[in-house]
Amino acid sequence: MDWDLTSYFPAFNGPDMQQFKKKLQSDLSDLRQQAADLTPLDTNNADAWQAIFLACEGLADRLSHLGSYLGCLSSADARNEDYAREEAAFALFEAESEKLDVELLRALKDTSDEIFTAFTQRPKLADCEHFLRRQREDAQRTMNPEQEMLSADLGVNGLHAWGRLYDSISGKLEFDMQYPDGRSERRPISQRRALMEDSDRGVRKAAFDGGNRAWAGMEDVAGAALNAISGTRLTLNKHRGVEHFLDVALFQASISRKTIDAMFAAINEQIELPRRILTLKAHLLGTEGIAWYDLGAPLPLADQDPLCWTEGKDLVARSFSAAYPLLGEFLNQTYEREWIDYAPRTGKRPGAFCTGSLLSRESRVYMTYNNTLGDVRTLAHEIGHAFHSYIMRDVRTYAHFYPMTLAESASTFAEMILTEGILADPSFSPAQKASALDQEVGHGAIFLMDIPVRYQFEKKLYEERADGEVGVSRLKQLMVETQREVFGDTLEVGGEDPYFWASKLHFYISGTTFYNFPYTFGFLLSRGLFSMFKQEGADFLPRYEEFLRLTGSDTAEGVAKRTLGRDLEDTAFWTEAIQTLEQPLAALEKILPEVLPDNA
Repeated sequence: MDWDLTSYFPAFNGPDMQQFKKKLQSDLSDLRQQAADLTPLDTNNADAWQAIFLACEGLADRLSHLGSYLGCLSSADARNEDYAREEAAFALFEAESEKLDVELLRALKDTSDEIFTAFTQRPKLADCEHFLRRQREDAQRTMNPEQEMLSADLGVNGLHAWGRLYDSISGKLEFDMQYPDGRSERRPISQRRALMEDSDRGVRKAAFDGGNRAWAGMEDVAGAALNAISGTRLTLNKHRGVEHFLDVALFQASISRKTIDAMFAAINEQIELPRRILTLKAHLLGTEGIAWYDLGAPLPLADQDPLCWTEGKDLVARSFSAAYPLLGEFLNQTYEREWIDYAPRTGKRPGAFCTGSLLSRESRVYMTYNNTLGDVRTLAHEIGHAFHSYIMRDVRTYAHFYPMTLAESASTFAEMILTEGILADPSFSPAQKASALDQEVGHGAIFLMDIPVRYQFEKKLYEERADGEVGVSRLKQLMVETQREVFGDTLEVGGEDPYFWASKLHFYISGTTFYNFPYTFGFLLSRGLFSMFKQEGADFLPRYEEFLRLTGSDTAEGVAKRTLGRDLEDTAFWTEAIQTLEQPLAALEKILPEVLPDNA
């Protein structure tokens, strides 16, 4: 592995790790018993419940430490059975934590407004009022404690086991790559994405077809997992009195239904803008329309040399340092401290992520770097996540739990700084700048069309799953129909991806439902943030950092109102954010005659 994980534990399953797990297990059990012995929160036991909540905050630090460590190991080497076994065992810790959380929710569920308000205003709890209010709101959607305890136990070998199964098969899955020149080789599925961003359309199609043949061999397993995860959630929603499956997603995202409706209304009104982007791409590629495997296709430029890891990481460093010195300093720390696992290897899980420990307040970045500009952009994206945690390093744990909607803001903001850095650097050729612009507008099309496909597909899945299992053939049909609805005529005939429901790991994340729309939310919110940055310059950065610090202390709407003075429930905000794509699209169209004279 490329990263250094010794700050977590000196050795995997060594004495320090064994002692850590033993103490964590003991403390979880003891604290759960102490909480179970208390009646719900009232004036007489407020001191005891305060002690419980504070102890739970420390437990959350330790759980994140162990969970992050095991996630790093099992992602980087999905074939290691010892790592997989420990990750499965960690699910037992999570189940115990869920049971403890049941007691916390019981404490708050029926307490009066007066007692609850007084409790949140205690000096030792004053900085986590938002967390406590969310806990109380969550408590209103719970079954009785015994049923919630059973749900936590069953989740280990049920809901979350299906997610682990998917992680296991996707980490081990390989596909036959049939190159246009006749070569054939076996490749891990984690390398498919880079191949689908190749400049040669034949290579992209070969990776697409080969990958889908591999997923076809796993379609029944993936279909069973998707049905089990969605079915379990719907069953729990019914018993918890949740009226609509989106209610849980919106709560997890910390946004209102009015906000998400405003965002998608703006996207629908402005849909011709991302379609124009894809129409331009199709013209440049010389095709009638875009196929699914063309979404990440680069411009057909002659001098697009591979970017080795050293070149890629230096490019990000220069861009960050020029526009935002603190971000550049932080990035160099991650390089020096070896926080990034980047090299392609057999057995690595697909995807990229940033993880971290609330105990050590350190982050780690996971990705598979395959020498493309898209990989450079992924690096910038994940470092943005890590920087968010760095800005919050002194924030208490209960004010550190920010929703995915706000988490994706810092990552996309970092991507935009990378693009600006490339465009402003005189050492970059017009072709390189055109590639950067292509990446920016191309990602815009993905966030405004690909992500909505995932959102609309998942909505349809849950609606149909409520009436029974959804078969594999129907899953493929639903996916194709949804892609056609969103992309319209920009998607070439036969260019759909019927297996996208199987290959996209986000559908199988068991701890979070609707792991899709927050990406578009964060993308557009960050474009709004970046627009303000360009207008105000460095004077905006302290306000931006305050925005990041507050992400765990208020709703998304509240954070935006407090730091930016904007209303996220107003369609106008989202419309303005979408329209910021007009500028890079115009810049790309202007530079094309210089770099692609035959296509102008």
